Amino acid sequence: MNAPRRVKRPISGVLLLDKPYGVSSNQALQKCRWLLQAEKGGHTGVLDPLATGLLPLCFGEATKFAQRMLDADKRYTATLKLGVTMTTGDLEGDVVQVRPVTATRADIDQAIQRFTGDIAQLPPMHSALKHEGKALYEYARKGIEIERQARPVTIHALDVLEFYTDVLVLDVRCSKGTYVRTLAEDIGEALGCGAHLTGLRRTGTAGFDLANAYSLEAFEAMELPARDATLLPVDSLVIDLPTMQLDAAATKRVTHGLSVRFPENSEIIPSLRLYGDTGNGLSTFLGLGELADCTLYPRRLLSTVVHA
Repeated sequence: MNAPRRVKRPISGVLLLDKPYGVSSNQALQKCRWLLQAEKGGHTGVLDPLATGLLPLCFGEATKFAQRMLDADKRYTATLKLGVTMTTGDLEGDVVQVRPVTATRADIDQAIQRFTGDIAQLPPMHSALKHEGKALYEYARKGIEIERQARPVTIHALDVLEFYTDVLVLDVRCSKGTYVRTLAEDIGEALGCGAHLTGLRRTGTAGFDLANAYSLEAFEAMELPARDATLLPVDSLVIDLPTMQLDAAATKRVTHGLSVRFPENSEIIPSLRLYGDTGNGLSTFLGLGELADCTLYPRRLLSTVVHA
């Protein structure tokens, strides 16, 4: 007798997951999607399998706003092993060179200042960056070196959390696209001893904090109603945007994909959160709109409110 087919639910929301070591972002997503019995899910940017920490996962309608998370700044706790350089810049590689560590705390403070602000980074060969349709790490595994161009990134802040002998732990606040492995290697070279990354933990992104995340083990141990209760509302992904509250008439027009004239409002706001009454007497998140030329244009609406 065949087992009953698992019913998938049209559930929407955001799960803040504390991704464990050794699990890919997609594996973590698919596991949580299965646990939630969710019809649709997506992650908000890849976190390397060897990295741990904050991975916001989007389900249902929340996937429409996941792109904003990809563009958000990130925060990490990075652990560097000084004195040893590796082929991959992390624990997965082979040892390239071993050098004595003579750096003092003053040397470190001076070195990290050089890497704060707008800097250029050369993407590592052991990365998922594509060249002619293939990830760079695929070439690297075959011993092929591909010419890369340095890319601009911004390191908003670098702070020393711990330093003892040959171990340096940094709090890194950076822009999207920053390779922390490369940052670790560059700091090691600036100190004259080399370095590689032995630990990377994402602690924040887009206003979300690791302190509010759930471990995969804890999430799996919950009953389904408790898992549902962990989900943040869809609009938590766009909480930084300005808000516009619509009356019943404007709500009806917007949810039918029509613009609304506001002659008294000449502001230009490229993206704002829209709320309105869809018939339940409550203020409901409708999606995003754009205000220009005294007119509100719906831009990205929830499917659940369209034609309400």
